[in-house]
Amino acid sequence: MEHPEPTGAERTVLGIDAAWTFTQPSGVALALRENNRWKLAAVAASYQRFMALTDQELVPESKPLGRMPDLTALLGAAKRIARAPIDLIAVDMPLSKMPIVGRRPSDDAVSKAYGGRKCGTHSPNVERPGQISDILRDQAQRAGYPLATKVIGIPALIEVYPHPALVELACARERLPYKAQKVGAYWPSSSPLERKGKLIDQWSQILTLLEAEISGLDAMLPLPNTSTRSVELKAFEDMLDAVICAWIGICAMEGRAAAFGDDASAIWVPTARA
Repeated sequence: MEHPEPTGAERTVLGIDAAWTFTQPSGVALALRENNRWKLAAVAASYQRFMALTDQELVPESKPLGRMPDLTALLGAAKRIARAPIDLIAVDMPLSKMPIVGRRPSDDAVSKAYGGRKCGTHSPNVERPGQISDILRDQAQRAGYPLATKVIGIPALIEVYPHPALVELACARERLPYKAQKVGAYWPSSSPLERKGKLIDQWSQILTLLEAEISGLDAMLPLPNTSTRSVELKAFEDMLDAVICAWIGICAMEGRAAAFGDDASAIWVPTARA
């Protein structure tokens, strides 16, 4: 898939749906603002596929794979696509200025605010995400992106969480059913084909809402169909989550998000829509 080549963005956000293990792939999305309008500039279902967008010597892997994050390489690829520095990195993964050994005040704060809408956080521990979180935070810090927990400066790194963000985007009563691996729990009385159709319909609704915030999604993130294989459905979901991360980053940078947590860690969630 070819990506447009901007002549220099006004603002840029890199969204990363970071896997908690090295065995699972991580989606990556780059949003940029030109002429006061945000658009999707690039999206990929893994770190390697994203870097391959600007490296002709890299052949995109046939199946998205997990690997050690290399934020320097990702930022380099993003900068080449945007033709501008990256202002903000928004990551869906527990991040902290202190060692993560269990639930944090940020986890508890989001769960208190959104638990009743089925958007409580998963509990991190020493093993998961473990060193992956430390690697990402340290790489970001060395690249000049400190973890922002109270006020966002530019450049910065922030932690985000798609579930409550989507609840706010859709003005929904509870967590949206959009995870491919949970279709059986979402629609237990439906056939496998019906479940897949309902999942794709939910993705379509989310894309419609996001398109009002970030243009270009239809072209860069075409919907799968009911004949799409499970691995490709998961790849689409990871890319969608990365776009959601980028959108949350946009909201945070524009003062339309709140930080749940303390000085050590904070999860940024878009504020309720009027």
